[in-house]
Amino acid sequence: MFRHRKNQKFQTSQRDKLGIYIHIPFCRSKCDYCDFYSLAGREERMDAYQKALLAHLAETAPQARGIPVDTVYFGGGTPSYYGDKRLRELLGSIRKLFEVEKGAEITLEANPDSVDWKALRRLRRAGFNRLSLGMQSACGEELAAVGRIHTPQQTDEAVAAAQKAKFQNISLDLIYGLPGQTMDSWKATVEHALSLMPQHLSCYGLKVEEGTPLQRRVAAGEELPDDDQQADLYLWTVGRLERAGYEQYEISNFAKPGLVSRHNLRYWLTQPYIGFGPGAHSDFGGRRYSWVRDLDGYIDGVLKGGTILDSQELIPQRERGSEYLMLRLRTARGIEEWEYRGTYFMDFAPLERRLEDFRVQGWAEKTAEGRWRLTPRGFLVSNQLIGDLLEQQEQGELRDLLPRAREKFARPTGMEEG
Repeated sequence: MFRHRKNQKFQTSQRDKLGIYIHIPFCRSKCDYCDFYSLAGREERMDAYQKALLAHLAETAPQARGIPVDTVYFGGGTPSYYGDKRLRELLGSIRKLFEVEKGAEITLEANPDSVDWKALRRLRRAGFNRLSLGMQSACGEELAAVGRIHTPQQTDEAVAAAQKAKFQNISLDLIYGLPGQTMDSWKATVEHALSLMPQHLSCYGLKVEEGTPLQRRVAAGEELPDDDQQADLYLWTVGRLERAGYEQYEISNFAKPGLVSRHNLRYWLTQPYIGFGPGAHSDFGGRRYSWVRDLDGYIDGVLKGGTILDSQELIPQRERGSEYLMLRLRTARGIEEWEYRGTYFMDFAPLERRLEDFRVQGWAEKTAEGRWRLTPRGFLVSNQLIGDLLEQQEQGELRDLLPRAREKFARPTGMEEG
Protein backbone atom coordinates (compact mmCIF):
# COMPACT_ATOMS: atom_id res chain seq x y z
CA MET A 1 0.00 0.00 0.00
CA PHE A 2 1.22 3.53 -0.72
CA ARG A 3 2.97 5.15 2.26
CA HIS A 4 3.29 8.84 1.49
CA ARG A 5 0.58 9.89 3.98
CA LYS A 6 1.07 7.24 6.65
CA ASN A 7 0.65 8.55 10.23
CA GLN A 8 0.09 12.12 9.03
CA LYS A 9 -2.01 14.03 11.57
CA PHE A 10 -4.61 16.50 10.37
CA GLN A 11 -5.68 19.45 12.48
CA THR A 12 -9.34 19.79 11.56
CA SER A 13 -11.97 21.39 13.77
CA GLN A 14 -14.64 18.97 14.92
CA ARG A 15 -17.19 21.62 13.98
CA ASP A 16 -16.18 21.23 10.33
CA LYS A 17 -18.03 18.90 8.06
CA LEU A 18 -16.35 17.15 5.18
CA GLY A 19 -17.06 16.71 1.48
CA ILE A 20 -15.85 13.75 -0.55
CA TYR A 21 -15.16 13.96 -4.29
CA ILE A 22 -14.75 10.84 -6.45
CA HIS A 23 -13.26 11.41 -9.89
CA ILE A 24 -14.39 9.01 -12.61
CA PRO A 25 -12.10 9.79 -15.58
CA PHE A 26 -13.77 7.57 -18.19
CA CYS A 27 -15.75 8.97 -21.12
CA ARG A 28 -17.36 7.47 -24.18
CA SER A 29 -15.81 10.35 -26.16
CA LYS A 30 -14.06 13.56 -25.19
CA CYS A 31 -15.64 16.92 -25.99
CA ASP A 32 -13.65 19.48 -27.99
CA TYR A 33 -13.66 22.07 -25.18
CA CYS A 34 -12.84 19.77 -22.26
CA ASP A 35 -9.55 20.11 -20.37
CA PHE A 36 -10.53 18.02 -17.33
CA TYR A 37 -8.56 14.83 -16.82
CA SER A 38 -10.74 12.37 -18.72
CA LEU A 39 -10.08 9.55 -21.15
CA ALA A 40 -11.97 7.82 -23.94
CA GLY A 41 -11.27 4.23 -24.95
CA ARG A 42 -9.84 3.04 -21.61
CA GLU A 43 -12.75 0.88 -20.47
CA GLU A 44 -10.41 -2.12 -19.94
CA ARG A 45 -8.99 -0.31 -16.87
CA MET A 46 -12.31 0.21 -15.12
CA ASP A 47 -12.09 -2.88 -12.89
CA ALA A 48 -8.52 -2.10 -11.82
CA TYR A 49 -9.51 1.50 -11.17
CA GLN A 50 -12.37 0.33 -8.97
CA LYS A 51 -9.94 -1.69 -6.85
CA ALA A 52 -7.65 1.31 -6.54
CA LEU A 53 -10.45 3.65 -5.47
CA LEU A 54 -11.72 1.20 -2.85
CA ALA A 55 -8.20 0.75 -1.48
CA HIS A 56 -7.56 4.50 -1.42
CA LEU A 57 -10.83 5.14 0.42
CA ALA A 58 -9.96 2.52 3.04
CA GLU A 59 -6.44 3.94 3.50
CA THR A 60 -7.69 7.51 3.95
CA ALA A 61 -10.81 6.99 6.09
CA PRO A 62 -9.01 6.78 9.47
CA GLN A 63 -7.70 10.32 8.97
CA ALA A 64 -11.30 11.60 8.83
CA ARG A 65 -12.58 9.68 11.84
CA GLY A 66 -15.02 11.72 13.88
CA ILE A 67 -15.75 14.23 11.08
CA PRO A 68 -19.29 14.14 9.61
CA VAL A 69 -19.51 13.89 5.83
CA ASP A 70 -22.39 15.97 4.48
CA THR A 71 -21.68 15.92 0.71
CA VAL A 72 -20.42 13.26 -1.69
CA TYR A 73 -19.88 14.13 -5.36
CA PHE A 74 -19.11 11.76 -8.24
CA GLY A 75 -17.66 13.85 -11.09
CA GLY A 76 -15.74 13.22 -14.26
CA GLY A 77 -15.31 12.36 -16.95
CA THR A 78 -18.68 10.66 -17.18
CA PRO A 79 -19.53 8.83 -13.95
CA SER A 80 -22.74 7.40 -15.42
CA TYR A 81 -20.60 5.67 -18.08
CA TYR A 82 -18.76 3.80 -15.31
CA GLY A 83 -21.76 1.55 -14.62
CA ASP A 84 -24.25 1.68 -11.79
CA LYS A 85 -22.87 -1.47 -10.12
CA ARG A 86 -19.45 0.09 -9.57
CA LEU A 87 -21.00 3.38 -8.46
CA ARG A 88 -23.20 1.63 -5.91
CA GLU A 89 -20.22 -0.33 -4.60
CA LEU A 90 -18.22 2.88 -4.16
CA LEU A 91 -21.03 4.65 -2.33
CA GLY A 92 -21.53 1.62 -0.08
CA SER A 93 -17.84 1.67 0.80
CA ILE A 94 -17.95 5.41 1.56
CA ARG A 95 -20.93 4.89 3.86
CA LYS A 96 -19.11 2.07 5.64
CA LEU A 97 -15.77 3.82 6.04
CA PHE A 98 -16.81 7.45 6.65
CA GLU A 99 -19.39 9.07 8.90
CA VAL A 100 -21.87 10.03 6.20
CA GLU A 101 -24.78 12.02 7.59
CA LYS A 102 -28.31 10.75 7.06
CA GLY A 103 -29.28 13.84 5.06
CA ALA A 104 -26.06 14.09 3.06
CA GLU A 105 -26.23 15.42 -0.50
CA ILE A 106 -24.96 12.68 -2.83
CA THR A 107 -24.52 13.84 -6.43
CA LEU A 108 -23.88 11.93 -9.64
CA GLU A 109 -22.81 13.64 -12.85
CA ALA A 110 -24.27 12.01 -15.94
CA ASN A 111 -24.49 12.44 -19.69
CA PRO A 112 -27.93 12.03 -21.29
CA ASP A 113 -26.71 9.19 -23.53
CA SER A 114 -25.46 7.02 -20.65
CA VAL A 115 -28.43 6.73 -18.28
CA ASP A 116 -31.64 4.75 -18.26
CA TRP A 117 -34.53 4.43 -15.86
CA LYS A 118 -33.58 1.06 -14.36
CA ALA A 119 -29.98 2.11 -13.61
CA LEU A 120 -31.15 5.42 -12.14
CA ARG A 121 -33.67 3.63 -9.96
CA ARG A 122 -30.94 1.36 -8.59
CA LEU A 123 -28.72 4.36 -7.93
CA ARG A 124 -31.52 6.25 -6.22
CA ARG A 125 -32.26 3.28 -3.97
CA ALA A 126 -28.56 3.03 -3.12
CA GLY A 127 -28.60 6.59 -1.80
CA PHE A 128 -27.80 8.93 -4.69
CA ASN A 129 -30.23 11.84 -4.32
CA ARG A 130 -28.97 14.50 -6.75
CA LEU A 131 -28.35 14.16 -10.49
CA SER A 132 -26.38 16.64 -12.61
CA LEU A 133 -27.04 16.17 -16.34
CA GLY A 134 -24.82 17.62 -19.07
CA MET A 135 -27.53 19.03 -21.32
CA GLN A 136 -25.35 21.92 -22.65
CA SER A 137 -27.72 22.91 -25.49
CA ALA A 138 -31.17 22.15 -26.90
CA CYS A 139 -29.80 22.58 -30.44
CA GLY A 140 -28.40 19.46 -32.10
CA GLU A 141 -26.10 21.45 -34.38
CA GLU A 142 -24.53 23.27 -31.41
CA LEU A 143 -23.95 19.99 -29.58
CA ALA A 144 -22.29 18.44 -32.62
CA ALA A 145 -20.11 21.52 -33.10
CA VAL A 146 -18.25 20.79 -29.85
CA GLY A 147 -18.22 17.01 -30.05
CA ARG A 148 -21.15 16.23 -27.75
CA ILE A 149 -22.52 12.83 -28.76
CA HIS A 150 -25.97 13.06 -27.19
CA THR A 151 -29.08 14.55 -28.81
CA PRO A 152 -31.65 16.99 -27.38
CA GLN A 153 -34.17 14.13 -27.38
CA GLN A 154 -31.86 12.06 -25.18
CA THR A 155 -31.76 14.93 -22.68
CA ASP A 156 -35.55 14.92 -22.48
CA GLU A 157 -35.57 11.14 -22.05
CA ALA A 158 -32.87 11.28 -19.36
CA VAL A 159 -34.77 13.88 -17.32
CA ALA A 160 -37.98 11.86 -17.62
CA ALA A 161 -36.11 8.72 -16.52
CA ALA A 162 -34.62 10.53 -13.52
CA GLN A 163 -37.99 11.86 -12.47
CA LYS A 164 -39.51 8.39 -12.83
CA ALA A 165 -36.66 7.03 -10.68
CA LYS A 166 -37.74 9.51 -7.94
CA PHE A 167 -34.83 11.95 -8.19
CA GLN A 168 -36.20 15.16 -6.72
CA ASN A 169 -33.06 17.25 -7.18
CA ILE A 170 -32.02 17.44 -10.83
CA SER A 171 -29.52 19.93 -12.21
CA LEU A 172 -28.91 20.77 -15.87
CA ASP A 173 -25.61 22.14 -17.21
CA LEU A 174 -25.85 24.64 -20.07
CA ILE A 175 -23.10 26.37 -22.08
CA TYR A 176 -23.42 29.78 -23.75
CA GLY A 177 -20.97 31.03 -26.36
CA LEU A 178 -20.98 27.81 -28.42
CA PRO A 179 -19.96 27.89 -32.10
CA GLY A 180 -22.82 29.22 -34.19
CA GLN A 181 -24.92 30.13 -31.15
CA THR A 182 -27.13 33.22 -31.31
CA MET A 183 -29.24 35.00 -28.75
CA ASP A 184 -32.33 33.34 -30.21
CA SER A 185 -30.86 29.83 -30.08
CA TRP A 186 -29.61 30.40 -26.51
CA LYS A 187 -33.03 31.65 -25.44
CA ALA A 188 -34.55 28.51 -26.96
CA THR A 189 -32.10 26.35 -24.97
CA VAL A 190 -32.90 28.07 -21.68
CA GLU A 191 -36.66 27.93 -22.30
CA HIS A 192 -36.41 24.23 -23.15
CA ALA A 193 -34.39 23.60 -19.99
CA LEU A 194 -37.04 25.40 -17.92
CA SER A 195 -39.76 23.27 -19.50
CA LEU A 196 -38.04 20.19 -18.02
CA MET A 197 -38.54 21.68 -14.52
CA PRO A 198 -35.08 21.12 -13.02
CA GLN A 199 -34.35 22.21 -9.48
CA HIS A 200 -30.96 23.64 -10.40
CA LEU A 201 -29.24 25.15 -13.46
CA SER A 202 -25.54 25.74 -14.11
CA CYS A 203 -24.91 28.15 -17.00
CA TYR A 204 -21.28 28.39 -18.05
CA GLY A 205 -19.64 30.62 -20.61
CA LEU A 206 -17.57 28.63 -23.10
CA LYS A 207 -13.85 28.96 -22.41
CA VAL A 208 -11.18 28.07 -24.94
CA GLU A 209 -8.70 26.04 -22.88
CA GLU A 210 -5.10 25.58 -23.92
CA GLY A 211 -4.35 22.28 -25.63
CA THR A 212 -7.94 21.36 -26.48
CA PRO A 213 -9.25 20.62 -29.99
CA LEU A 214 -11.39 23.76 -29.71
CA GLN A 215 -8.29 25.85 -29.06
CA ARG A 216 -6.69 24.47 -32.20
CA ARG A 217 -9.84 25.23 -34.19
CA VAL A 218 -9.91 28.83 -32.94
CA ALA A 219 -6.20 29.19 -33.72
CA ALA A 220 -6.99 28.05 -37.26
CA GLY A 221 -9.54 30.85 -37.65
CA GLU A 222 -12.88 29.54 -36.38
CA GLU A 223 -14.97 32.32 -34.82
CA LEU A 224 -16.93 32.11 -31.59
CA PRO A 225 -19.34 34.58 -29.95
CA ASP A 226 -17.12 37.38 -28.58
CA ASP A 227 -17.00 38.72 -25.02
CA ASP A 228 -19.71 41.32 -25.62
CA GLN A 229 -22.04 38.70 -27.10
CA GLN A 230 -21.38 36.35 -24.19
CA ALA A 231 -22.11 39.20 -21.77
CA ASP A 232 -25.47 39.81 -23.42
CA LEU A 233 -26.32 36.09 -23.22
CA TYR A 234 -25.32 35.98 -19.56
CA LEU A 235 -27.23 39.05 -18.43
CA TRP A 236 -30.38 37.90 -20.23
CA THR A 237 -30.04 34.52 -18.47
CA VAL A 238 -29.73 36.05 -15.01
CA GLY A 239 -32.94 38.02 -15.52
CA ARG A 240 -34.86 35.15 -17.09
CA LEU A 241 -33.98 32.66 -14.38
CA GLU A 242 -34.82 35.15 -11.65
CA ARG A 243 -38.28 35.58 -13.18
CA ALA A 244 -38.60 31.77 -13.28
CA GLY A 245 -37.96 31.52 -9.53
CA TYR A 246 -34.28 30.52 -9.54
CA GLU A 247 -31.97 32.28 -7.10
CA GLN A 248 -28.47 33.09 -8.35
CA TYR A 249 -26.12 31.98 -5.59
CA GLU A 250 -22.84 31.94 -7.57
CA ILE A 251 -21.59 33.41 -10.83
CA SER A 252 -22.81 30.48 -12.94
CA ASN A 253 -25.26 28.69 -10.64
CA PHE A 254 -28.98 29.11 -10.04
CA ALA A 255 -31.30 27.08 -7.84
CA LYS A 256 -34.81 26.85 -6.57
CA PRO A 257 -34.97 27.97 -2.90
CA GLY A 258 -33.14 25.55 -0.62
CA LEU A 259 -31.63 23.50 -3.46
CA VAL A 260 -28.18 24.99 -4.01
CA SER A 261 -25.37 22.53 -4.73
CA ARG A 262 -24.06 22.06 -1.21
CA HIS A 263 -20.94 20.29 -2.45
CA ASN A 264 -19.90 22.96 -4.94
CA LEU A 265 -20.74 25.67 -2.41
CA ARG A 266 -18.20 24.19 -0.01
CA TYR A 267 -15.41 24.99 -2.51
CA TRP A 268 -16.43 28.65 -2.63
CA LEU A 269 -16.81 28.82 1.16
CA THR A 270 -13.37 27.18 1.66
CA GLN A 271 -14.81 24.25 3.60
CA PRO A 272 -12.79 20.99 3.75
CA TYR A 273 -13.01 18.23 1.15
CA ILE A 274 -11.05 15.14 0.15
CA GLY A 275 -10.73 14.05 -3.48
CA PHE A 276 -10.00 10.58 -4.85
CA GLY A 277 -8.81 9.66 -8.34
CA PRO A 278 -6.23 10.94 -10.85
CA GLY A 279 -6.10 14.72 -10.94
CA ALA A 280 -8.39 15.08 -7.91
CA HIS A 281 -7.65 17.86 -5.42
CA SER A 282 -8.17 18.05 -1.65
CA ASP A 283 -8.23 20.76 0.99
CA PHE A 284 -8.12 19.09 4.37
CA GLY A 285 -6.45 19.78 7.69
CA GLY A 286 -4.96 23.07 6.52
CA ARG A 287 -3.20 21.33 3.65
CA ARG A 288 -3.92 21.36 -0.09
CA TYR A 289 -2.80 18.40 -2.17
CA SER A 290 -3.56 16.68 -5.47
CA TRP A 291 -3.04 13.30 -7.09
CA VAL A 292 -1.22 12.58 -10.36
CA ARG A 293 -3.12 13.17 -13.61
CA ASP A 294 -2.32 9.66 -14.82
CA LEU A 295 -4.81 6.80 -14.72
CA ASP A 296 -2.24 4.00 -14.85
CA GLY A 297 0.09 5.83 -12.47
CA TYR A 298 -2.72 6.29 -9.96
CA ILE A 299 -3.82 2.64 -10.14
CA ASP A 300 -0.27 1.29 -9.82
CA GLY A 301 0.64 3.77 -7.09
CA VAL A 302 -2.29 2.74 -4.91
CA LEU A 303 -2.22 -1.01 -5.56
CA LYS A 304 1.56 -1.54 -5.79
CA GLY A 305 2.84 0.97 -3.27
CA GLY A 306 4.17 3.76 -5.49
CA THR A 307 3.69 7.49 -5.08
CA ILE A 308 0.52 9.15 -6.32
CA LEU A 309 1.04 12.57 -4.80
CA ASP A 310 1.41 15.29 -7.41
CA SER A 311 1.55 18.39 -5.19
CA GLN A 312 0.97 19.47 -1.60
CA GLU A 313 1.29 22.64 0.45
CA LEU A 314 0.39 24.06 3.82
CA ILE A 315 -1.80 27.15 3.45
CA PRO A 316 -0.68 30.19 5.45
CA GLN A 317 -3.27 32.51 6.94
CA ARG A 318 -2.46 35.30 4.49
CA GLU A 319 -3.21 33.04 1.54
CA ARG A 320 -6.46 31.94 3.16
CA GLY A 321 -7.44 35.60 3.34
CA SER A 322 -6.83 35.94 -0.39
CA GLU A 323 -8.86 32.80 -1.05
CA TYR A 324 -11.69 34.27 1.01
CA LEU A 325 -11.82 37.27 -1.33
CA MET A 326 -11.42 35.27 -4.54
CA LEU A 327 -13.98 32.58 -3.74
CA ARG A 328 -16.59 34.37 -1.64
CA LEU A 329 -16.91 37.13 -4.23
CA ARG A 330 -18.00 34.47 -6.71
CA THR A 331 -21.08 33.97 -4.56
CA ALA A 332 -24.18 35.99 -3.82
CA ARG A 333 -23.21 35.78 -0.15
CA GLY A 334 -20.14 37.92 -0.77
CA ILE A 335 -17.83 39.18 1.99
CA GLU A 336 -18.25 41.01 5.30
CA GLU A 337 -15.88 43.25 7.23
CA TRP A 338 -15.86 41.59 10.65
CA GLU A 339 -15.91 38.12 9.18
CA TYR A 340 -12.72 39.07 7.33
CA ARG A 341 -11.09 40.92 10.22
CA GLY A 342 -11.95 38.29 12.81
CA THR A 343 -10.81 35.33 10.73
CA TYR A 344 -7.76 36.67 8.92
CA PHE A 345 -6.71 39.62 11.14
CA MET A 346 -6.33 41.99 8.21
CA ASP A 347 -7.60 45.52 7.66
CA PHE A 348 -10.81 45.74 5.65
CA ALA A 349 -10.71 49.53 5.13
CA PRO A 350 -8.65 49.51 1.88
CA LEU A 351 -11.01 46.91 0.44
CA GLU A 352 -14.11 48.84 1.41
CA ARG A 353 -12.83 52.00 -0.22
CA ARG A 354 -12.34 50.10 -3.47
CA LEU A 355 -15.73 48.38 -3.14
CA GLU A 356 -17.34 51.82 -2.84
CA ASP A 357 -15.74 52.67 -6.20
CA PHE A 358 -17.14 49.46 -7.65
CA ARG A 359 -20.59 50.36 -6.33
CA VAL A 360 -20.50 53.66 -8.21
CA GLN A 361 -19.75 51.69 -11.41
CA GLY A 362 -22.67 49.30 -10.77
CA TRP A 363 -20.31 46.36 -10.19
CA ALA A 364 -20.92 45.83 -6.45
CA GLU A 365 -23.57 46.40 -3.83
CA LYS A 366 -23.83 46.37 -0.05
CA THR A 367 -26.71 44.40 1.41
CA ALA A 368 -28.88 45.47 4.33
CA GLU A 369 -26.90 43.00 6.46
CA GLY A 370 -23.68 44.82 5.63
CA ARG A 371 -22.21 42.27 3.23
CA TRP A 372 -20.49 43.30 0.03
CA ARG A 373 -21.19 41.31 -3.12
CA LEU A 374 -20.77 41.68 -6.85
CA THR A 375 -23.75 42.42 -9.08
CA PRO A 376 -24.38 40.39 -12.27
CA ARG A 377 -22.48 43.08 -14.20
CA GLY A 378 -19.71 42.80 -11.65
CA PHE A 379 -19.62 39.03 -12.10
CA LEU A 380 -18.84 39.61 -15.77
CA VAL A 381 -15.59 41.36 -14.85
CA SER A 382 -14.99 39.53 -11.58
CA ASN A 383 -11.43 38.50 -12.41
CA GLN A 384 -10.36 42.11 -12.83
CA LEU A 385 -12.28 43.33 -9.76
CA ILE A 386 -10.98 40.59 -7.49
CA GLY A 387 -7.45 41.15 -8.78
CA ASP A 388 -7.80 44.82 -7.86
CA LEU A 389 -8.96 43.92 -4.34
CA LEU A 390 -6.08 41.49 -3.88
CA GLU A 391 -3.69 44.30 -4.80
CA GLN A 392 -5.35 46.55 -2.23
CA GLN A 393 -4.98 43.76 0.33
CA GLU A 394 -1.27 43.39 -0.40
CA GLN A 395 -0.63 47.13 -0.24
CA GLY A 396 -2.49 47.29 3.08
CA GLU A 397 -0.28 44.55 4.50
CA LEU A 398 2.85 46.39 3.39
CA ARG A 399 1.61 49.56 5.10
CA ASP A 400 1.05 47.56 8.29
CA LEU A 401 4.51 46.01 8.13
CA LEU A 402 6.39 49.29 7.67
CA PRO A 403 5.89 50.69 11.22
CA ARG A 404 6.85 47.31 12.72
CA ALA A 405 9.97 47.18 10.56
CA ARG A 406 10.99 50.68 11.64
CA GLU A 407 10.52 49.72 15.28
CA LYS A 408 12.50 46.50 14.86
CA PHE A 409 15.50 48.20 13.28
CA ALA A 410 15.46 51.43 15.31
CA ARG A 411 18.61 52.26 17.31
CA PRO A 412 18.23 51.13 20.96
CA THR A 413 17.56 53.89 23.47
CA GLY A 414 20.71 55.53 24.84
CA MET A 415 23.03 54.35 22.03
CA GLU A 416 25.52 57.06 21.17
CA GLU A 417 26.50 57.90 17.67
CA GLY A 418 30.10 57.07 16.85
